[in-house]
Amino acid sequence: MHAPLAYSLSFSDKGYTRHGLLLIRLLIIVVALWLSACQLPNHYLIHPRQVPEQVIAWSEDFQSGQLLIHLEWARPAGSGSFPTVLVHPEGGKTALEMKGVIWDLAHRGYVAIAADYKRLIDGEYRRNTFAWRENADVTAALKLISDRTYVDQRRIATLGFSQGGVFSLMIAAHAPDRIKAVVAYYPVTDFEYWLNKHRPNPIQRLVYRIISWHFRRESGAETEEQFRNILRRASPLCHAKSIRAPVLLIHGDRDKAASAEESRRLADRLTELGREVKLMVVPGAVHIFNFRQPEKAALAWEATLQWLERHLRTDTPASSPPHGQLTRQQRQEAVSIRLTQIAQFSARGRISQPKRHILAEGFGATSQNGTRAFKTAKGAAAGYSPGIETGDFFAVVL
Repeated sequence: MHAPLAYSLSFSDKGYTRHGLLLIRLLIIVVALWLSACQLPNHYLIHPRQVPEQVIAWSEDFQSGQLLIHLEWARPAGSGSFPTVLVHPEGGKTALEMKGVIWDLAHRGYVAIAADYKRLIDGEYRRNTFAWRENADVTAALKLISDRTYVDQRRIATLGFSQGGVFSLMIAAHAPDRIKAVVAYYPVTDFEYWLNKHRPNPIQRLVYRIISWHFRRESGAETEEQFRNILRRASPLCHAKSIRAPVLLIHGDRDKAASAEESRRLADRLTELGREVKLMVVPGAVHIFNFRQPEKAALAWEATLQWLERHLRTDTPASSPPHGQLTRQQRQEAVSIRLTQIAQFSARGRISQPKRHILAEGFGATSQNGTRAFKTAKGAAAGYSPGIETGDFFAVVL
């Protein structure tokens, strides 16, 4: 293994001015954008921009130990308990950016909760890469929802993106009796390996030295051994034995920030342990592709919905979908309408027949049926897929 990257830079907090630290943070943001193909995410890319009808939404804040937890809620209207999905955003984002995702899930009959965390550091609550420091921190959000009557405590899943994918896997490891399914998009599963792996490109080596320094500073570790322990505690691969829920890993094969190897290594380990796991590698997809690349996002989201339905709705008759849950045909029409809107503002002005064919196969339909879906009446999904503005689909390139 290569020398620890944490020591490859001579950065120190001592002597740094506030402006100096701001410049370094700006550099980290630029690096993150470069790794993510220099395109800002649109979190409403394939998700509703407004609260759908028959969905109730609200927000709450809680203190739990050294954490300040913000929750964004969405649930179907009506009484009873519903299958529930706990959602975590990618690093640097908050629960607010997950509104479209949780509104989407609630429209389909789930209670959906997006969570983010601040940690009490030097007397004030701050965002921190390693906000979770104690075992109780990992399951704090689960504890907060344990007394809600509309949450079916027997049917809870976790869903997350990038760092949120890591969080989703870690919650499953720390609460194996409560989590019934996991969907993790493009997570880093072994932080020590990810930071220290050999990269022949000198620019990439410099980038990951900066990331390693930033992680070391955020962790508060005073020694290299402390830092390594923190990385291991934060790595799902190190906790694979404790993960018992079925896991769906979704990763792009053009991800520069965290290669598909991260998900593949965890999938292999879970398979060795006899766990149920599925790895979906999306051709041509970059990091955070589901908020950047609409056609690939639609395919991954359909796989996500199928996974949740399979593991949270096993006792539900297929002929009688729960309140707020779209039927198979309605889902087909809704996604077709979304892609039609996307096509109107794409550079090509159309969606190719081969990609319609891929979408149709994802629904278990024929290519002909998939093409026909683009022409279907919009009544079944009216009001669900709001108008999409042109600016939402054009990249901001550095």
